[in-house]
Amino acid sequence: MTTRIRLAEIIEALSCALDMTEGQPPGHCIRCCWIGTAIGREHGLSDNALQDLYYTLLLKDLGCSSNAARICELYLADDLTFKQDFKLVDGSLPQILRFVLSHTGMQAGLAERFRSLMHIVRNGGAIATDLIQTRCRRGAEIARQMRFSEAVAHGILDLDEHWDGGGQPSGLKGAAISPFARIALLSQVIDVFQVSAGREAAIAEVRKRAGTWFDPEMVEAFNRIAADEAFWTKLNSDDIGRLVLQGEPGQQVIYADEDYLDDIAAGFARVVDAKSPYTSGHSDRVALFTDMIAEEMGMAPADRRRLKRAALLHDIGKLGVSNAVLDKPGKLEGEEWQAMKRHAEYSELILSRIGAFAELARIGGAHHERLDGKGYPRGLTAPDLALDVRIVSTADVFDALTADRPYRAAMPVAKSLAILWESAGASHDPACIAALERSLAKAELAVA
Repeated sequence: MTTRIRLAEIIEALSCALDMTEGQPPGHCIRCCWIGTAIGREHGLSDNALQDLYYTLLLKDLGCSSNAARICELYLADDLTFKQDFKLVDGSLPQILRFVLSHTGMQAGLAERFRSLMHIVRNGGAIATDLIQTRCRRGAEIARQMRFSEAVAHGILDLDEHWDGGGQPSGLKGAAISPFARIALLSQVIDVFQVSAGREAAIAEVRKRAGTWFDPEMVEAFNRIAADEAFWTKLNSDDIGRLVLQGEPGQQVIYADEDYLDDIAAGFARVVDAKSPYTSGHSDRVALFTDMIAEEMGMAPADRRRLKRAALLHDIGKLGVSNAVLDKPGKLEGEEWQAMKRHAEYSELILSRIGAFAELARIGGAHHERLDGKGYPRGLTAPDLALDVRIVSTADVFDALTADRPYRAAMPVAKSLAILWESAGASHDPACIAALERSLAKAELAVA
C-alpha cells in the first residue's frame, strides 16, 4: 500500500482539532495561517522561511491540550471557555483581575472559590509560567516528532513571548524571539479580535500592543496589508480553507508517504492523550490492542497499518470536550453526558476533512456504537458496523476497563474480559473478544 497525501491538507484538517481544545471558533488556525503568511510575505521572508512559517501557524497550538486538566484543577472552571476568553486579555493587571474573578469556579462553592483565588493571587506568576512552559514545550516536542524543522518547533516554543520581554515562559526579548513566533502571536490576536469584535477592533488592539507584545516591524507589515479590502474579504470567506491550501509557499507541494502518515497520527495521538491525566497513553494502548486483535483475525499487514492509524486518532474529538466533563470523578448527567457523546461526532468531522482518511473518519465516528443499536451517536446496529469498527471498539473498551479512570481504579485483565463477554453479541463482537483473549494469552498476560 503506497499512499501519498498532501501534507498541508492533513495539517489544515487536524488544526481544526486544535481550535476545539483552545475554545476557538472553527477555522482559527487556518485564518491565522492566512494572516501570518501575508505578514511574512510583506515583511520579505524567503519562500523556504514562509513554508516553515506556514506550518508554524497551522500548528501553533499543538501543545494546547497539555494544560487543560491543570486549568480545570486550578481555576475550578471549564477549560474551553477559559482559554477562549483569556485570548481577549491584554495582560494589564485590571483585565487579569477581572478575568480571574469572573472565570474562577463560577459553579463552585464560595469557600472553594475563595481558596482557589487566594492560591492564584499568591502564586499567579509561577502558575502562569508553568502552564505556558508545559504547553509550549510539549508542542515543540510533537512538532519534531512529526518531522517539522527546528525553526517550526522554535516558533511554537516561543509563541507566548512578548517583544518587550514581558511574555512567558522564558521572558525572551526582541530579536531573541523566533520570528515565526512573533508573527504567530500577532496573527492570533488579529483573528481573535476580528472574529469577536470586527476588523477595526483588531487593528486598534494591534496598535495598542505594538512595541510591547508585538515586533513594531511586523505590525507595520500588517498595517500595510490591512489597508487592502481583499485581504479581509478573503479572510472571512467560506472558501478560506481552500485559499490557504492554494497559497502554500514553496516551490513544490509536500506529500506524506505511509511512514510520514504514521508519524503524524502518532503525534496527534499525543495531543489527544495529553488532554487528561486519565487518558495518558490511551490512544497508543488502543492501537496496540487493535493490532493484536487484527493480527489474530488474520488481517493483512497493510490493513493492520491503516487500522492502527484509526485507533490512534479515534478519540481526536475529545479535544472539543471540557476537562470538567472528561475528569469528573462521578457519573455524567444531563448536558455533561451529551457533551461527552459529541466527541465521536467531532472525531468523524475532523477526520472527514481529509479525503484519504474517509475510513478513519467512519471508525472515529462509530467506535461507541453497539451491535444492538444502543450505542452513540447514531444508534447504529450490527449490519451497519464493519469489522474494523468492531475491532477498534473492542480495543477501546478493553483499555478503558484496564486503565485508571476518575471514578474507579484499573481492573485486572481477567475481570475486564469477563465484562466484555457479559455483553458479547449485544455490545461487542464475540469474534473480536475471542481474538483479543487469544492474543493476550500468547503474550502471557493473565486471562484466567
